[in-house]
Amino acid sequence: MGLTHANWRKSSYSTQNGSCVEIARSPGATAVTVRDSQDPHGPALTFSASDWRDFLHHIKHSQPRSA
Repeated sequence: MGLTHANWRKSSYSTQNGSCVEIARSPGATAVTVRDSQDPHGPALTFSASDWRDFLHHIKHSQPRSA
């Protein structure tokens, strides 16, 4: 996925102190790339659209672990 012209958006759960995650979807929404908004030129992780959906489903429906 070419990231030069990617349309990045911040998570709606981002904090005011700048601890943010940004995502960009590939054309045709076949992949999702994730990066740290404080390091936009740093590493980014790319997931298939189906893996990203599975990940979101898991975190939305999992019970938090007790310490």
